[in-house]
Parts: sequence; structure tokens; C-alpha cells
Amino acid sequence: MSSIKIEGVGKNYGSTRALSDINLTFEPDKIYGLLGRNGAGKTTLLNIINNRIFADEGNVSMDGKTVAENEEAQSKFYFVGEKMLFPDSMKVNKAIKWTGQFYPDFDLDYALKLAELFELPLKKKISGLSTGYKSIIKNILALSVNTPYVFLDEPVLGLDANHRELFYKMLIQKFSEKPAAYIISTHLIEEVTNIIEDVVIIKKGQIIKNESKDSLLSQGYSVSGAAAKVDAYIQGRTVIGMDNLGGLKSAYILGERQADADSELEFSSLDLQKLFIQLTNI
Repeated sequence: MSSIKIEGVGKNYGSTRALSDINLTFEPDKIYGLLGRNGAGKTTLLNIINNRIFADEGNVSMDGKTVAENEEAQSKFYFVGEKMLFPDSMKVNKAIKWTGQFYPDFDLDYALKLAELFELPLKKKISGLSTGYKSIIKNILALSVNTPYVFLDEPVLGLDANHRELFYKMLIQKFSEKPAAYIISTHLIEEVTNIIEDVVIIKKGQIIKNESKDSLLSQGYSVSGAAAKVDAYIQGRTVIGMDNLGGLKSAYILGERQADADSELEFSSLDLQKLFIQLTNI
């Protein structure tokens, strides 16, 4: 399966620059975390890839062909966005079967199995579903369509802790049995840290990080301890953020840890969520 290439993509909404010179490749059979604060441009990028809106500059391609208004390319994508695309009056079971008419590899039996696991009310109308159950039906379809690329924009919106955990479990199981590329845009970074392989961070419409999770987290560390000792240790180092609690301090540092550091200091690996917060607060 071919990669998706995003080259020089830009998008304006009036005087607001939503995306600027986005260059990115999504490769097959990987799980990506697409991370950014509210308004960073994540949803705009996903909408452009999935032919919901058009870029003002640049191009998104597969096999050298633009994916915009390209039915062959779009048939390989499935996008779970904020809006439900089914009529409010349609019942859940009909919406599931209806989806199978558009995706030839759709697995109806698997979708119904997931519906049972998530206790999705099949005979209820779409309009009668809660926000959580609307997310659940969208996620069930995403895991059942068997397209090479699946884009998930805030997939656990409205889900309780049990349903979120079940979704992640089923996603990992599905990926292990039938790999595809999953691009997950989410604010719940801590929950997806152990799932994603590659991280793309967007800040104010520009990509500031695009690499493997392991590579990103290996670039630094955190140090904690008495504020005075931490202040002494961080002199001359690249500090991307700090937290203070009473007389204690934690600093987040880019670079390699020195072996001869003060023994009263505590060192730990970078946490993806904390790193994200620090990088996007700079």
C-alpha cells in the first residue's frame, strides 16, 4: 500500500492562517498520534486529506495522484469526524448495514460483535444516541471498514473510562490481526501514549515535531528535587519547562543526562503529555 504524501499544504479561513507549509508522510500499517492544542489545525488537515475541504496551497497525493476528488484514493480512507453523516431518523442497525454498501471490505459480523461488546442499542435512532454512543458507532464502523487508512478525530469524545479502555483494546487487537494506518487526533495524550508509534505535533498551523515516539522521548529527561538544587543543575542546559510545588521543583530538559549529577536529585524519562505541554507552551 502506498504512502500519503502531504506537500506544502496551506489553508486560510479569512484572515486566519489555519495551516502553513505542511509537509508530512503517512505510511501504511502504523499508528500515528496527531497532537495539537485547540485550533492548532489538526481537524483542518484531516478534512483536507479526506476531501471535506480544499487546501489553498500545496497538494495531498497517493501514488503520485492528487487525492482531492479522486474516488479511487478516497475509497482507501475512512474518516471519523465530529459530525454524524447519517440521517437522524435512521436506526443504528440500518446505519451499520448501510455503511457496508460503500466499503466492499466492510465486516458486518465484526461490527455487530463490537456493537454487542459496547452495548450499542441497535434499534435506537441516531438522533436518540448520547454523545458517547455516537462516538461508539463511529468507532465501530472505523474498525470494521477495513480500509488501508483510518483517520480518527477525537474518537473517545463522550466515552466513559470503561468504554475508552475497551476502544483502545479493540483497536490494538484489530491492528495486530489486520494492520492498517490509524491516525489518531486526540487531547487525551496520556491514554494513547502506549498505542501510538509516531508523533506529529502541530502548533499554530505548523508542524513542530514529526518523528517516532521513542525518538522524541529519548531527546530529554526530567529532574526533580529541592528548588535550589534543581536551579543549580539546570544552569547551561536547555530547559523547556518547569513546575513548582512549594520548595520542590521539576524541570524538563532537552539533552543527555550527566552521570555525575547530585544524588539528591531524582531523574526520570520524559512523559509524552508533559513534553507536549511544554513544547506547545513555548
